[in-house]
Amino acid sequence: MALYSDKVMDHFRNPRNVGVIEDADAVGEVGNAKCGDIMKMYLKIENDTVADVKFETFGCGSAIASSSMATELIKGKKLDEVRELTNKAVAEALDGLPAYKMHCSVLAEEAIKAALDDYYSKHPEKL
Repeated sequence: MALYSDKVMDHFRNPRNVGVIEDADAVGEVGNAKCGDIMKMYLKIENDTVADVKFETFGCGSAIASSSMATELIKGKKLDEVRELTNKAVAEALDGLPAYKMHCSVLAEEAIKAALDDYYSKHPEKL
């Protein structure tokens, strides 16, 4: 059996939504000191919906694939749904990650939650 699923390899080789949103409504950045991965998520929010999302990730293939898949899972979704996203959902959408790479999907979840925290700190009335 291959170490990584076809979906992981596809999102690693052809990541979706890479880049920066200059006028982002929210930015979340997280890192994992143990492996050195750093993930930054940018959200453009309109009518309580993620109108656009981009990411920058410095890390391994699993980190890049997790970031890419996470952006796909939240794009166009209401913020209430986005808040419910779990690392397990990211990993399942990638058809699984090796156990020792699950922390990459956790980083993706944490980066999105950090971006939401940033958004709500600027717009407490939206909570």
